[in-house]
Amino acid sequence: MIDHQIQSADNRTISFADYGPASGLAVLCCHGGPGSRLEPRRISEQAAAAGFRLIGIDRPGYGKSTPLPGRSICDWTQDAIAVADHLMLDQFLMVGVSTGGSYALATAAVAPSRVLGVLVCCGMTDIAWANDVDDAKMVGAQPIWNAPDRDAAIAVAIEQFGERGDKVMVPDADAPPVLSPADMAVVMDPAYAEGDPTNERFAQGVLGYADDRIADGPRHGWSSFEIDKVVCPVIVIHGEQDWIVPVAQAHHTAAILRDAELRTFAEHGHLSVGAESVSSLIDLRARIAPLS
Repeated sequence: MIDHQIQSADNRTISFADYGPASGLAVLCCHGGPGSRLEPRRISEQAAAAGFRLIGIDRPGYGKSTPLPGRSICDWTQDAIAVADHLMLDQFLMVGVSTGGSYALATAAVAPSRVLGVLVCCGMTDIAWANDVDDAKMVGAQPIWNAPDRDAAIAVAIEQFGERGDKVMVPDADAPPVLSPADMAVVMDPAYAEGDPTNERFAQGVLGYADDRIADGPRHGWSSFEIDKVVCPVIVIHGEQDWIVPVAQAHHTAAILRDAELRTFAEHGHLSVGAESVSSLIDLRARIAPLS
C-alpha cells in the first residue's frame, strides 16, 4: 500500500491509498460510512492476484481528507476524478460499499466515458425512495436523518458512535441488534480490526459520517445526480442477512439501472458479503472487456 495526498481544485486535501500492481485494472473504491481509504486492504492481496489495482479514497471528513460541510453525493465525484487524473487513469472500475454505493454510481453517471463498470456491495439505494418503503427502511439511521441541522446531526453521530468511534462495538440494550450472525463472525475475527489499525474512519471524529448521512438522507436521496446516466454494466451484490441495509434496497437499485445484475447471498450479511467482491470484480471485468 502507498498513501497519497493531493490538493483539490478548491484547495482541500484528498487522501487515498493505492493497492496492487500498477499494471492491474484500476478500481476506485468508495468506502462505507463510517469508513476510510484503508477499507480495500482486507481484499487487496486477493484482488492483486486477480489483476486488480484497488485505490481507496477518503471522503471529506474521513481519514486525512479535508471536511466539506454541505457536500452532496455528486460533489464527491470530482474528488474521484481528481485522483484518477493524478494517477493518469483514463478508464477504471468503481466499487461502492454500503454508503459508498451511491458515490460509485454517481461517478459513473458524471463520467460515463471513464467508468467501465460498477460493483455495488451491500449498497444503499435512493433513500428518498427507501424511506417510504417498510421493507427498505433503515431504522438505525432515522435519528440522524431527522436532525434539523449539521450540528444536531454531529451530536446524534457522537451519541451513536462516540467521539472517536469508541462506542461502535458497545451493544445498545434498548435497540435491536444490527449485526446478523454472519456479520458477528466477521467482527470477531482479529483480522477485522487489523484492517484499520490507526482508526482512520474516526480520525476526524464523526464529521465524515454526519456529512454522509446529511447528503444521502430522505431529504436529498439521489437528487444530486441522474441515475439514468449510468450506462456501464453494474453488478449489485447483497447479503440476505443484512440487518443494516435491507436487501430490498439492492432490488430497487438493480431495477432502476439499465444494465444491472443482482446477486443476493443467503449466507451473507452486511459485512460478510465483501467476501464475494473479488469474484464479482472478475465477472464485471469479463462483461466490460468487449466494450473497452
